[in-house]
Amino acid sequence: MLNRKPNPLQIKTDLLMERMVKLIVYLRGKSNIEKAWVNQLSRCGTSIGANIAESRNAQSRADFVNKLNIALKEADETTYWIKMLHQGQYLSDIEKDSINKDVREIISLLTSIIKTTKSNGL
Repeated sequence: MLNRKPNPLQIKTDLLMERMVKLIVYLRGKSNIEKAWVNQLSRCGTSIGANIAESRNAQSRADFVNKLNIALKEADETTYWIKMLHQGQYLSDIEKDSINKDVREIISLLTSIIKTTKSNGL
């Protein structure tokens, strides 16, 4: 078993996943919420971390970039569903801004890692 030291992306992603799970549980407790929205948020919001985890065992640089690109797309989709939940008044301004800040930090890290990896050659 490899002993990998956590990196900033992994740490931020793990913290986001904890927040995402708590948010999903909170939202599922609301009786008037559109359940499909919460299900979509659950899928994309937790997929970010899963794809980043998969990237650690990529078979090539191209596979590594592909996994991170999927995580990036899922992060973008997460911001969309957060926006929809906010517009539907299921999330306050503070809740929306707080979780979006975390997702944007991960998007920035992913974008940087993808660009650097591509510039170093696939």
